[in-house]
This record gives sequence, C-alpha cells and structure tokens, in this order.
Amino acid sequence: MNLTSWLPQLVIPINLAGALVVIALLFFLIRWRKLAALLTLTAVAWVVGWSLPGVTLWAGGYLEQRYPHQALEKIPDAQAIIVLGGHTANNRKNWFEELDTNNTLSRVDYAAALYAAGKAPQIIVSGAAFDGGMSEAQMMARSLEQLHVPSNKILLERESQNTRENALFSINKLRTNGITKVLLVTSSLHMPRSMATFENRGIEVIPAPVAPQILLPEHSDVDLWIPSWRTLHASRSIIKEYVGLIVYWTRGWI
Repeated sequence: MNLTSWLPQLVIPINLAGALVVIALLFFLIRWRKLAALLTLTAVAWVVGWSLPGVTLWAGGYLEQRYPHQALEKIPDAQAIIVLGGHTANNRKNWFEELDTNNTLSRVDYAAALYAAGKAPQIIVSGAAFDGGMSEAQMMARSLEQLHVPSNKILLERESQNTRENALFSINKLRTNGITKVLLVTSSLHMPRSMATFENRGIEVIPAPVAPQILLPEHSDVDLWIPSWRTLHASRSIIKEYVGLIVYWTRGWI
C-alpha cells in the first residue's frame, strides 16, 4: 500500500481514534496521565466531529463547489470525454439520505449523458483492476455500452491505480489519438485533485463534475449538530481528498 492510500486509512475517524486510545492506554500505564487524557479527548473529538453533518457540509461542500456542476447545455464541446474510475458514497445522489440503488447517479451515467448530448464523439475510461479481475475501465466500458454508447467510441486505459496515473496514462492515450481538448468526468468531491493533476500537461481539460452529493435534501429533518453514523461513514471520502491533495502537493504532482 503506497503513502497516498495508507494515510487516508490511518486518519479515518474510527481507525485514528482506536490508535489514539491504544496509545493513551500505554501512557496511562506508565503514569503519563495528562497526556493519556489529552489523546483520549482528541480521539473522541475526531470521531464526533466527523459524525456531524455540519462538518461534512463545510469540509466536503468546499471541495465540491471548487468546480461547480453545470447543466449539459452549458458545457462546451470537446474531442473526448475522460471518465475516472471510482465511486463516491456508493453513487448515492445525496449523502444524507438512505442509499437507493434504483436512484443513483454515477460518473458513467453522466459521461453517457454528455455523449448523447453531442458534447464529444468518444469516451476514454480510466482505471486498473485492484483485485486481479476485471479493470474499472472494462466495467465502465460495459456500463457505457448498456447506456447506448457504441463500443467503437470507447477507449480503455486499464493500467492506472490512482489519480496521478489516471492523468499520466490517459494523456498518453490522448496524444496517441491526436486529442487536445477533453471533458473530465469524476465526482464533484474528487474534481479539485483531478483537475490539479491533469492541468499543465499540454491538454486542454474542462471540468464536467457529476452533480454534488453533499447537500441537505429538500424538506430535510437532518440536524446539523447531531452525530450521524451515515455521516461518519461517508467522511472517509472527504478525508481521502484532503490527504490526497496534501500528499500530491508535497510530492510535486500538482
């Protein structure tokens, strides 16, 4: 596991809180009681903080609004659509609602809608296989075909295992095919890191994020300051993006 994927796992609220409590117990046993108490309070605050819908709306909403979602008719034409692998919060339309598998909006759905609207004549799907089976690119290609995108209009990039490799390998494929202007499709939450990674590589990249997910539903009874297990679980996606931005920046990738 590389640093980019290891750090988010460490700071996931439950994981970090568990580690801090174990360390606090060790400090308590060697009579460093004040430090043990401080670590325990930090663990509780980290878990409770990320379980609050208000914190999610602030931290995640900030990233989602960096590149606002636009109606199809406002998105300019390009030579191709790039779809990055992955899914955020199981593609649910709203993080604060129960998952309805019959009412989701994925990156593939949005890419197919862009293609159907004539925004680009072909689609590139990017993502490797993480379990030795079918790659994300292959799975997305199959889904696109089911959404009436012809197979000869789909290019596959099946080697990338993270956002940086999505950019490197996809751009190589773009150049091979003489493509210089693309629409980039990913979740609104993932778009800031994606755009930062794709920019300044000799290709004009236009953000086309899927509709934001971190919004209070209409007629919502969600209390912003009451802890929620669903909010706590979803927070890992937000944490992953902030950690990813920091790691990519320190490594000079963005």
